Amino acid sequence: MSTNPHWAVAPAGPVSSALEEIGLVDHHVHGVVRENPSLESFTNMITESDRTPISLDEALNTQVGFATRRWVAPLLDLPQFASPAEYFARRIELGSDEVNRRLLGATGIDHYFIETGYRGDEIYNPAGMAEVTGAQVSEVIRIETIAEKVALSGVSAADFSSAFLAQLQQDVAHAVGVKSIVAYRIGLDFEASDPSAREVEIAAGTWLKEVESTGKSRVSDPILLRHLIYSAASLKKPFQFHIGFGDPDLNLHRCDPLLMTDLIRQFEALDIPILLLHTYPFQRNAGYLAQMFRNVFMDVGLAINYAGARSPAIIAESLELAPFHKILFSSDAWGLPELTYLGALLYRRGLGELLDSFVARGDWSAKDAIAVATAISRDNALAAYGLN
Repeated sequence: MSTNPHWAVAPAGPVSSALEEIGLVDHHVHGVVRENPSLESFTNMITESDRTPISLDEALNTQVGFATRRWVAPLLDLPQFASPAEYFARRIELGSDEVNRRLLGATGIDHYFIETGYRGDEIYNPAGMAEVTGAQVSEVIRIETIAEKVALSGVSAADFSSAFLAQLQQDVAHAVGVKSIVAYRIGLDFEASDPSAREVEIAAGTWLKEVESTGKSRVSDPILLRHLIYSAASLKKPFQFHIGFGDPDLNLHRCDPLLMTDLIRQFEALDIPILLLHTYPFQRNAGYLAQMFRNVFMDVGLAINYAGARSPAIIAESLELAPFHKILFSSDAWGLPELTYLGALLYRRGLGELLDSFVARGDWSAKDAIAVATAISRDNALAAYGLN
């Protein structure tokens, strides 16, 4: 066991040392890009917003930008805090394959749960990620993507519901779970009930006419989105929901998980695990729900990457109310391996420093603290998804 992890800036305590050796299970993540990104593409991917920064300097003038220059630059043979221009030039010089190899190889992630529903043609698919990382890879299926694929197949309104379920059953046969981005489409303050078959057919008819005339298949009808959720629930798979922080396509005030309480109660009765993803800035609300309901789990992925030096505060808040067997690790990285690496490194730093402080104050034993760190890092995900 290492006594001074490479990311520790002071002598490491027992938890930080233990975390250096624990292989992580990243229960929600996406693939990385296959090709060298253009300058514009890189500056877009390093921010969660879909508004591309006007320059590289602007793009990296953030917590995630500073963290990249501090922690990622040395892995590319650069000094700490190399300039944005130096960093990007070296990245391009090494090439995407080498950057992916170095950064993903340094994450210490043993098992990725890959969700490919967003711009999947630009990134490595699960098989590609397994080859690139040498790690175990499982897949999570985004239900809205399946519905949109079915809509483009020429299905009739009358047959849409059965066709969606059949396609979903086929796609999840070897997946560990399903995911909904209903938070992006209509928010989480939707009616927690499955619409009638007639309501679904009418809504599908209107939507499919739009798909036929425009060639675009984005599903945003509340009736259809509710039906997708309840249809997917019939498969009894662990169910991920996007919560909180995301790009400007969502209305953040409608992404508070407390708005899902009625749905959570129904899923609890059906014994369906609900995985609340990201949760920032609602991590305390998510922790409350994880304490109140036996089927609710949470993470603070994505926020860890983007909060950089402030990520320890977010990690600390996630441990206030949630039972420790209900908290999972995720990076929610998409596209750039920098985000995957930072998700893992900043998680280890933040959790290690927090739990070591508990031990140092005498509030926790080192044994208990290491057990909690191990559970959050890998065991809780394996249990929540029935893989242990």
